[in-house]
Amino acid sequence: MRAGKLDRVIVIQRHMVIGDDGMGNEILGWGDLVTLRAQIVTASTEEFFRSYGIANDYVVVFRTRYYPSIDPADRIRFDGRHFDINEVTLIGRNRGLEIRCVRIAE
Repeated sequence: MRAGKLDRVIVIQRHMVIGDDGMGNEILGWGDLVTLRAQIVTASTEEFFRSYGIANDYVVVFRTRYYPSIDPADRIRFDGRHFDINEVTLIGRNRGLEIRCVRIAE
């Protein structure tokens, strides 16, 4: 993985405690876990047949350096949009990650 190909910046977000309401109750929300340099490997619109008809999903695969504990429960913020993580694939022996995502409709 060459550093010159990592030309995008993504933010991995995790659902976590982001504060409290002053009454001792925790406020849950999406907080930034880590900012990483990444490469877009593929970006496409895929049509899937669903029970209610055809739906378009914008699928992106990011390639980035290894960071421990990223999983499908997290999400990615990139270019002002949010993406659900579908799959995280390890590249080599903790050398890098390929993260397959679908854009969240907003």
